[in-house]
Amino acid sequence: MDLPASFTVYTRSLLGDEEYDKLAVAIQQEPPVSIRLNKLRVDSPLLPVPWASDGFYLDERLTFTFDPLFHAGGYYVQEASSMFVEQVLRQYVTEPVVMLDLCAAPGGKSTHARSVLPEGSLLVANEVIRNRSQVLAENLTKWGHPDVVVTNNAPADFSSLLSFFDVILTDVPCSGEGMFRKDPVAVEEWSPENVEICWQRQRRIIADIWPSLKPGGILIYSTCTYNTKEDEENVHWIQQEFGAEPLALEIREDWNITGNLLYKGSDDSKAVGDSEQKAPVYHFFPHKTKGEGFFLAVLRKPETEEDTMPAFSSSKSKAAKRKDKKGGATPSLVSKEHLNIAKNWLNEEKLPGYIVSVEGTKIQVFPQQYVDELAAMKQSLKIVSAGVGIGEVKGKDLIPGHALAMSSVLLRQGVFATEDITYEQAIAYLRKEAIALPATAPRGYILLTYRNIPLGFVKNIGKRANNLYPQEWRIRSGYLPDEIKTL
Repeated sequence: MDLPASFTVYTRSLLGDEEYDKLAVAIQQEPPVSIRLNKLRVDSPLLPVPWASDGFYLDERLTFTFDPLFHAGGYYVQEASSMFVEQVLRQYVTEPVVMLDLCAAPGGKSTHARSVLPEGSLLVANEVIRNRSQVLAENLTKWGHPDVVVTNNAPADFSSLLSFFDVILTDVPCSGEGMFRKDPVAVEEWSPENVEICWQRQRRIIADIWPSLKPGGILIYSTCTYNTKEDEENVHWIQQEFGAEPLALEIREDWNITGNLLYKGSDDSKAVGDSEQKAPVYHFFPHKTKGEGFFLAVLRKPETEEDTMPAFSSSKSKAAKRKDKKGGATPSLVSKEHLNIAKNWLNEEKLPGYIVSVEGTKIQVFPQQYVDELAAMKQSLKIVSAGVGIGEVKGKDLIPGHALAMSSVLLRQGVFATEDITYEQAIAYLRKEAIALPATAPRGYILLTYRNIPLGFVKNIGKRANNLYPQEWRIRSGYLPDEIKTL
């Protein structure tokens, strides 16, 4: 791999000859493979990622597309260095919060945050590009936690939600220097001009979203790049522009994390410095840590900020009111009987904390305590999904939703008959092909499992079972690799 000359000159001046030469060698090597296990689903004795409780390194890359556990949300393939976000949430978030992951697709940090946030928290995961927001919703659905909202908006769209979020994660689009060995396209697209575009765009993103952070709230700023223009200098700008207070994290020396590159007097990123240039920041370099390039800083919004959020309103939206004026809402196709069936599918112990609602032909479940916040978001944001879609009425039938199969939190154990299927059957199911069940299998909706982990629903009608796996999520490849490696 030929690194861009301008990158070499700049980064050598930043790190020094010895460190840069080590970095250049590391960039030419094969990247490590790491995953995060879904503690709601699986357990495995793998080599742990030191800074992530459920992160593990793999000895080799698996055939992820053809691993049913991957599609079942049993684990997420995530770069190890980026799992460092967990340390912020564990050290600074100790009670329920409303958190925004602003640039969230495809969902690595969102699924991670949802795993470590205090129970009772609400995660809002946003993606500005529409098709990527659908991928984000898919991955969060598979992860299985109900207290999640997925939105499809630009940062500026959040401007009406003043002082709304306790925590905002901004993993901002960057020049991608930290992804060079993992993604050759990142090398081809890199240029000094692109670095200039990136740091300016990053500041616009922070300026757009800052009013939505509560006074005293936490901003997590991260990139996957090395240069100080997008990293330290932007952190310094956030301090100056908004009066933000940089926060230090407790880290271990053997993690080999690099500190502030603008402050040459010390490499100790654990200590809060006596100047803004010495703000505690955290660099991951692949020649020092087992992962890709990553940068993170944590900042607190001043308590003196006077941004106030208008009182939440759970009243009808303007569109709904206009609809009423035109002759009333469309009669619901969801009957009381459908609702009773849906409620019977839910875990009785969890149900009191959630509200069951109807939207068109769909029945959904959402945490009761955040109903007003959801109503406020619906007034200004494009909601892709919220909570868990537990079923949809088609004709006279209520068909259980795939999200219900994935929600080990809400699904009532034993309410559906289950069939544990073979690897070959699982792949056929994930391709949305017909599944042959044993003659002893009961008629009606059946929850298929693979290694006792839910994959999704089928409807057994006797001679065949109708495959209810989401069409848009299916495995499109019609062949199996010669060698298959799964978890």
